[in-house]
Amino acid sequence: MINFAQPQYLLLIFLVPLFFVFYALMLHFRKRRIRRFGDERLVSELMPSASRAKGWVRISLFSLAFFFFVIGLSRPQIGAKLKEHKAKGAEIMIALDVSNSMLAEDYSPNRLDRAKLAISRLVDRLRDDRIGLIVFAGTSFVQLPVTTDYVSAKMFLNSITTESVPIQGTAIGDAINTAIRSFSAQSEKSRAIIVITDGENHEDDPIAAAKQAAEMGIRVFTIGVGSDEGKPIPMNGELLKDKNGDIVVTRLDENTLKEVAAAGNGSYVRAGNSEFGLNPIVDEIKKMEAEQFNSIVFEEFDEQYMYFFAIALVLFVIEMLIGDRRMKRHLF
Repeated sequence: MINFAQPQYLLLIFLVPLFFVFYALMLHFRKRRIRRFGDERLVSELMPSASRAKGWVRISLFSLAFFFFVIGLSRPQIGAKLKEHKAKGAEIMIALDVSNSMLAEDYSPNRLDRAKLAISRLVDRLRDDRIGLIVFAGTSFVQLPVTTDYVSAKMFLNSITTESVPIQGTAIGDAINTAIRSFSAQSEKSRAIIVITDGENHEDDPIAAAKQAAEMGIRVFTIGVGSDEGKPIPMNGELLKDKNGDIVVTRLDENTLKEVAAAGNGSYVRAGNSEFGLNPIVDEIKKMEAEQFNSIVFEEFDEQYMYFFAIALVLFVIEMLIGDRRMKRHLF
């Protein structure tokens, strides 16, 4: 299997036919200039050493060398083989609240962006652990299944907004149930759910969901985002108002989140501006018994560009050594 690491350079191959077109046009205009100078046959007799065939040979060698040079630029790689990879770690499902209340600015720049930044820094710390991402508001869904592809995890994380879930609300229980169903079949011991939310306006029974998770050996941790005094919710350049025209103020509901963490055999952490709370929770998760995961991955590709560059160099050198004149000596 051949893979090109930078396939955009392959477009340069379309320049090869243009080399022949330009060379043919150059010969055409050269003949026109010769005709102005004098009779074409007489001029050719005055330049007996000039070779027309070598010009076409040189442009052909140059085009072929350019072709191999472009292939080298695109970095061809071979050696992609499936390989079983074994690693020990934990499976962590992060349930992130994306309701409108997460736009409150009691964190810089707001609750949601501060949470996303903390998760991104957490991903940088992971090695062999698996991570999954769930977004929830009035309902929940899996944004990213459990994976060790941390690059993809960051890409999915950056795309999250309050519009990721169209139904507003804070269904913490539904998010925990979704997380329970999202763990892999290989995971049995080291499993944890981290719920990041302000805990306000919960619409179901998160405590019952946390108890169910604990009975299955899954620990539930909660991180409270918000302040006791509360903050208004900026939306579309204005502050969100209720039906009566009053400004909506969103406050942190710590009591509910503490009860959820206690029922889930986990712990509650209140997020701060300097320490958001994910690091101490992950340190606690790492104390759990590590579990071995088997996955099928691709081996690294072997770079082949140097061979194509070498061929191109040889062809360029030959093209320069040929010259434009006929050979003075003949073999026979």
